[in-house]
Amino acid sequence: MRLKSLSRVGSARAAKPCDKSTASRVLRDASVTGEQQMGVRVILITVNITQNMENNVSRVQLALNVSNLNDAIEFYSKMFNATPARVREGYANFAIVDPPLKLVLIETPRGEDSEYQHINHLGVELESSELVEKSIARFEELGLVESVEKDSTCCYAVQDKVWMQSPDGAAWEYYTVLSDAPTFHATLDQKCC
Repeated sequence: MRLKSLSRVGSARAAKPCDKSTASRVLRDASVTGEQQMGVRVILITVNITQNMENNVSRVQLALNVSNLNDAIEFYSKMFNATPARVREGYANFAIVDPPLKLVLIETPRGEDSEYQHINHLGVELESSELVEKSIARFEELGLVESVEKDSTCCYAVQDKVWMQSPDGAAWEYYTVLSDAPTFHATLDQKCC
């Protein structure tokens, strides 16, 4: 039996539990027997309990610069008892359920002339563009918006986002993933993160 996923791996929507009607539709569309349905229902219920997510899924994002991507993946896999949701050239991300965290690793060479900055940027992953729009409105009202990006390709994903900067210079983004992208950024001259 093979069930189709309607969500993207590593996105906030991928971690969103499905309701009873969605589970029933999945079972009906999969054409499974009663005995198989019981097994699938148990799996769906277990996944929903394990993920412990609300209807409006959001989680903090921590994007780190790492000097060796493979070493970092090995370390964080052990630390969070998780495997990456996505690995690309110079990039990996984890969609960690407990604690709710989007951990992004960006391979960045250490410069000999300057201090190595471990934090690339911070963020909050939101479930939808509507939530990004609400965040933009709220942050504009508070005078915090540095920039807004729509349908922007970054970190192998097309995203809507709003950027802010803390008083000490920490870059924060509130964003949603619209779709996967085959490249880290849309063009070679585009700056990302």
